Amino acid sequence: MRRRNLLMYLTVFFAKCVLSSSLDSYFIKKGKISYPVRPFAKIFDTNILYDLLFYPLLSVVWIRYTYKSKPLELLTRSLYFSVPMSALQWFLEKKTALFQWKSWTILHTFASINFTLFTIRGLVSLLKRITQTSVEEEWNLFESKINIDLFSPGLIGSIAAIKSPHHHYEQIR
Repeated sequence: MRRRNLLMYLTVFFAKCVLSSSLDSYFIKKGKISYPVRPFAKIFDTNILYDLLFYPLLSVVWIRYTYKSKPLELLTRSLYFSVPMSALQWFLEKKTALFQWKSWTILHTFASINFTLFTIRGLVSLLKRITQTSVEEEWNLFESKINIDLFSPGLIGSIAAIKSPHHHYEQIR
């Protein structure tokens, strides 16, 4: 758990939980998708393992993978995540009863995955700007404090009053 950007990763994880659960609930209520097999079926309409564990963890990996990417590189790297996930969901929808697409297609899945990936990436970019600005402001405040206190008359006088280490040696001689 000792990571340099742990706070950002936790923020990404929980923001992705909220975003994916909200979108999933919206599309379930619209009747576009359903989850016949899901944990805690009486409490949740969504598949909480996917919305609250798998997808947020995948988003943390996505953020780590694209943290310093340029925009064009970001677009190509998004395909590394969205294309396999869309294909896997299409395959699972056809071969299992985990979920059912009613008026939903693989293109809807592809679009929603990319939307959420880029939304979270935008949040991270915003967080980077905010934290970078606050760190720069703190550093500027620290530098101004050093410049003010470093050459104050009281500090210079106290330095001059300190006797050299050889002061006692001179007295003994």
